[in-house]
Amino acid sequence: MQTKDSLKEMVKERYTAIALQEDDAVCCSSGCCGYTTSVMADDYKTLDGYNPDADLGLGCGLPTQFAKIKNGDVVIDLGSGAGNDAFVAQHETGETGKVIGVDFSVPMIERARKNAEVRDVKNVEFRQGDIEHMPVADNTADVIVSNCVLNLVPNKDEVFKEIFRVLKPGGHFSISDIVLVGELPSEIKNAAKMYAGCVAGAIQKEDYLQLIEANGFKNITLQKEKAITLPDDILSQYLSEDQLTSFKQSGTGILSITVYAEKLTAENCCGPECCN
Repeated sequence: MQTKDSLKEMVKERYTAIALQEDDAVCCSSGCCGYTTSVMADDYKTLDGYNPDADLGLGCGLPTQFAKIKNGDVVIDLGSGAGNDAFVAQHETGETGKVIGVDFSVPMIERARKNAEVRDVKNVEFRQGDIEHMPVADNTADVIVSNCVLNLVPNKDEVFKEIFRVLKPGGHFSISDIVLVGELPSEIKNAAKMYAGCVAGAIQKEDYLQLIEANGFKNITLQKEKAITLPDDILSQYLSEDQLTSFKQSGTGILSITVYAEKLTAENCCGPECCN
């Protein structure tokens, strides 16, 4: 049985390989660079600040589109990869704002910094670190965004605690992630490729939303929800024909959600527990 540390190391190695463009294994008949490219990813091309060199097709939503970023905001992008969401966020914050990208893959950080250098972007910073223990001071961010990353983290509760810590009072987050309705077959859940492809690390939708509430966030809102249908040529790598038929008839759902929540200010608290 894999431990939390071994799962994290596996994901780090896989996304490091993607950053270095060395991982042929992530290519499949439905797309390259992981299952997210053609199955889960949304199209960023219409968003201002989009940089195709920073788009590795590893997301499952458009959190920056829904994040209500204002000019001058400090934004943190969790699992920033090659910088895709960070550069879109930078366009919204303007020259008076700042974006901090955090990623635990050193090659991803290096790739993101190179993209920033080529674009001559001055107010985007990329920091290497674990989002369960962010290299960020308390009460730093006005807005936090993240795109298909928390599902890869074994200890999601710790991440939401960290998000609460680094958000300013009155700040908020908009996070796109993969969640489940019903239980995935163990053959899929335990497959390393599916884990790194953002499916097998997902938890139940209701559990995900309850984690957010349990960590003190208020005004929790589902900004977007879409069903994810994995192609048969992917599923058949892990399931027999009978298992595949049973899975399709089970009612199990794989969803991409974009969820918004706020860390309220003391003035807006309705009780002593409101702002922790």
